[in-house]
Amino acid sequence: MKRFLFPLILLFLTGMINSQKRDLNYYLDQATANSPLIQKNKNNSKIIELDFQQTQRILKNPVINLEFNILFAPIITHTTSSNRLDIVSNGSDSYSGYDLAITNGGQYQAFLTLKQPLNPKSSLDAYSRRSELSRKQNENSTTMTIHELEQLVSYQYLICLKSKVQRKNVERQISNLDDQLKVMQKLVENAVFKQTDILLLEIERQNLEIDTKSFNDDYAANLYDMNLLCGIKDSTKVDIQEIDIQLKPDIAANSQFLTSYKLDSLGIASDLSITELKYKPQLNLFANAGLNAVYIPAFNRLGFSAGLTFSWNLYDGNQRKLEKEKSNVNINTLQFEKTHFMSQLEINKNKIKSQINSLNERTILIENQMKEYDKLYTVYQHELTQGLISVMDFKNLLKDITVKRQQSLLLKMEKLMLINSYNYWNY
Repeated sequence: MKRFLFPLILLFLTGMINSQKRDLNYYLDQATANSPLIQKNKNNSKIIELDFQQTQRILKNPVINLEFNILFAPIITHTTSSNRLDIVSNGSDSYSGYDLAITNGGQYQAFLTLKQPLNPKSSLDAYSRRSELSRKQNENSTTMTIHELEQLVSYQYLICLKSKVQRKNVERQISNLDDQLKVMQKLVENAVFKQTDILLLEIERQNLEIDTKSFNDDYAANLYDMNLLCGIKDSTKVDIQEIDIQLKPDIAANSQFLTSYKLDSLGIASDLSITELKYKPQLNLFANAGLNAVYIPAFNRLGFSAGLTFSWNLYDGNQRKLEKEKSNVNINTLQFEKTHFMSQLEINKNKIKSQINSLNERTILIENQMKEYDKLYTVYQHELTQGLISVMDFKNLLKDITVKRQQSLLLKMEKLMLINSYNYWNY
């Protein structure tokens, strides 16, 4: 078993020497660059600008249309001798068909029409404010997406780092055990210990090699998850670097999370102002030029016309009042959600602070234990060389030290994860 596992460990260590070193910033940059949500927000910004340009042209520029209409309304003229089909009446007083006063023989139209709004300023101002607000909402969405990516990528990075430090801890124990095996070999040769004693330590070494392989597999799997999260396609061997995350100062009431509530509230007011536009007076210029006749047309029926249209919504069943009430309800809902979120935010932050304080206390206790274990290990090493303790006692001590160091490392990693979570909410 030893002959099989040791080359694997050696091969892995050689690969790590040749592997690329990457830090957290690399993965954050890749996640941001490859995020479909961020790309969608960038495209949304372009759409917002194009929508506003389209609205400007509708409100400021004239609309010109080409219209063409033909309506035939023939009649059957009755005479004393016959009945005949006439396209127009030609003064008939006995006929079958539509009333001449209504049709006049038909309708023949072909002209250009123009419609130009004359008072677009208030509408332009309202839509301009809404466009600017939409742009800010989109920018805030991008900011929050990047912030969430930072939290997710940092968390996954710490998971990868946890597998790495756990593996390094076991490798450290293997190194110590190798040194001790060299000493034990001489003691066996001098008949201080039996061959079974050294075999017992070799079995323990094999167990540690199995643990190393297990942590290495976890490390590789976690890196694949990291690449998936960041949109990285390559499977290059990577050696991630250790990081130190610090708690950010409390930002109190200046939370970036509140920006979205503020913008949403402004959005409700902006939507209402646009709805109000239909209750403002509307003045438009219209003009047309071309052919417009009710008899079979001739060129002497070409002409033009122009005028003004004015409209003002005076009553629509109190829909305006209902729209205002709906806006007030939406704002109240938003305010309630904001208050609830702020309460949950403080609870989360206080909970994480409490957990960090508890971890600090446990870490101090374990570090004190580790100092005692180090002293005991030194004593055991000395006594083992003199044959004063059994190999089984020494092996159990090594196992206890490995477990205790793993506990210490896991506490440190757990603390970093809690700090990462706290910094996410404290934003």
